[in-house]
Formats: sequence, C-alpha cells, structure tokens
Amino acid sequence: MADKKFDGVIEAARYARKGQIEFVRAYERRGATFSDSVLLDRKTLLERLKAKKRFVTGARRALWAGTFATGSDVTLVTRDGREFVSTRADAAEDTLDGVPVL
Repeated sequence: MADKKFDGVIEAARYARKGQIEFVRAYERRGATFSDSVLLDRKTLLERLKAKKRFVTGARRALWAGTFATGSDVTLVTRDGREFVSTRADAAEDTLDGVPVL
C-alpha cells in the first residue's frame, strides 16, 4: 500500500478459546523505519486502534528491509456495546482475514 502510510503491520495472531485475540505479532513504525517483530496483547492493540493508529495485515518481504506485502486495514468494530478487532465492518467477533494463527 504505497498510497497511505500505516503505523503497524499485523503478521500473525493467537486467539483464545472464546474467539478473542490473545495477542498479535506485529511490526510498528518507528519514524522512517519499522521495529523488529513485537507481541501486542489485545488490550495494547485496542489502545493503539483507539488512538487512531492505522494497522494493516501483511508480512515483511524477505531481503527488502522495511517493505511489506500488505492486505486489509484492521479496524475497531463496536457492536452491541462490545468491541471487536477485525478486517470486516460487519464482524461479530475478532477476525483478521488472511492472518496466520500462532
């Protein structure tokens, strides 16, 4: 996605038995470059999304430094007073399409 900058790339996710994200493996923007992979728990990811940080799904391209093959935008969806992290606007649970499960 060369058109808009993003603040982080989610590469993989771990889900709890309840269907909620436990944590994600991601890369976060650090100025002009990106961090090494970091683990963000659900609470931290929600805080980042509420702070209007833009996360996308994707993976780092091998031997291309801070270049990523990106997918969908990750959004915070509120439905019936509950918050979900999803790549779909009509989500009823945490769902990151195309992201491998850890």
